[in-house]
Amino acid sequence: MTIYDLKPKFQNLLRPIVKKLYDAGVTANQVTLAAMLLSILVGSLLFIFPNPHLFILLPFVLFIRMALNAIDGMLAREYHQKSHLGAMLNEIGDVVSDIALYFPFVLLFPHSFGWILLLLFLSILTEFIGVVAQAIGASRRYDGPIGKSDRAFIFGAFGLVIALFPQLMTTNWFTMVFALLSLLLLYTCYNRTRKALNELSTKVAHNKETP
Repeated sequence: MTIYDLKPKFQNLLRPIVKKLYDAGVTANQVTLAAMLLSILVGSLLFIFPNPHLFILLPFVLFIRMALNAIDGMLAREYHQKSHLGAMLNEIGDVVSDIALYFPFVLLFPHSFGWILLLLFLSILTEFIGVVAQAIGASRRYDGPIGKSDRAFIFGAFGLVIALFPQLMTTNWFTMVFALLSLLLLYTCYNRTRKALNELSTKVAHNKETP
């Protein structure tokens, strides 16, 4: 169970906004680019001015980004705006946005530099595995326990805690959490790989049974 499983309910709430954007001539690719640019701008701000209080922006920006990601998908599917360019922008935008918004944490936690870089690497790897699964004939894998939406929720919570309680930055609490998240991301990589291969095996078995 991941936050991604709540996506259908979230989409239903956004559907009226999607309709208004479509009527206004906004395209799915424009929304995808807007989400990426927002992430780059805010990430750059946090990197240039690594003030703990500024990290209060993260939960709001990550929520907006999550909404924009849902909106671009709905525009693409429900208003026939799917394209190869859109698929590439969607995958690239997710990775670029993650790096832009999460890398500034290294300035607040220099003693956890290695763990944070590992988190970023594994975050990219989980999405890479999800795309590779699709490339070899399985479905695009979004399995958890730490998917894109879960990472957004966790880092948004980090930003909120840091902004409200900056004194916690001097403790080892965050380092332990970063280490735990790294283990969960490793399992996510394994889980996506395993489920993709199982899906392909099921397809092959079904094709053999079908005359």
